[in-house]
Amino acid sequence: MTWHASLQLDYTLEDARSVARYRHEGPLRILQSLYPEGNAICHNVLVHPPGGLVGGDTLDLRLTVGPGAHGLVTTPGATRFYRSTGDSARQWLHARVAEGARLEWLPLEALAYNDCQAENRAVFEVAPGAELMGWDITALGLPAAEQPYVRGSFAQHLEVPGVWLEQGRIAAQDAQLMDGPLGLAGHRCLGTLFFVAGSAIARERRDAALERVRTLIDGHALRATAGATSPHPQVLVVRVLAPLVEPAMQLLKSLRAAWRQELWQLDAVPPRIWAM
Repeated sequence: MTWHASLQLDYTLEDARSVARYRHEGPLRILQSLYPEGNAICHNVLVHPPGGLVGGDTLDLRLTVGPGAHGLVTTPGATRFYRSTGDSARQWLHARVAEGARLEWLPLEALAYNDCQAENRAVFEVAPGAELMGWDITALGLPAAEQPYVRGSFAQHLEVPGVWLEQGRIAAQDAQLMDGPLGLAGHRCLGTLFFVAGSAIARERRDAALERVRTLIDGHALRATAGATSPHPQVLVVRVLAPLVEPAMQLLKSLRAAWRQELWQLDAVPPRIWAM
């Protein structure tokens, strides 16, 4: 049996309070809204009760952030793409961020099991005056459990239409990609942290944000496999490779906190679910 689950999540600003409302079909839910930073920022946890996807499953999330609202979305655990004997398992996100709004898209890692056929696609439309901070973290196999990723395919797609596009397919059987010095070089976790503005980021602000994270990267154990850049005047990107999820996640959480302070003058408040 396969699942097709969909969810529409909408944030609106009402009396200086960011309010989340949602509609769903199938096993995809939003937990109670939390306000650890006050009414302006609404934290939500996206839950998929089955706990993972098999061939033919689809998770389809549509998200809007209305003018002036600020939404933060995370997950309680990894999105697991299990072994498939045929059809792909798909996770699709389409987010729209309106003028003056902010979105933080911070799901925990996508975990590709051996023999999976998976697609993880995210598209963000960011209006002028809107800003987005998010990440995409992929773990290939379970090396600590001696379950390596040696067969299967994991397709990735990150897009801000007309501004930024990154896509690719990680084929487990591609030895040059998986282990070559110009590929993953034996690493099995790859992460991307991104900040996107609906208009060009002022040069001084962009340079200060890049310098802030580069300083942190230089002092981290993953400094040889991490870096920050600005591929477009509206986009800042950090990329990291690691042998396992934990060091990559630890680094990206610290960099997210630094950008939050540098770009938005907000404290580094983590979602409560991360501490559980």
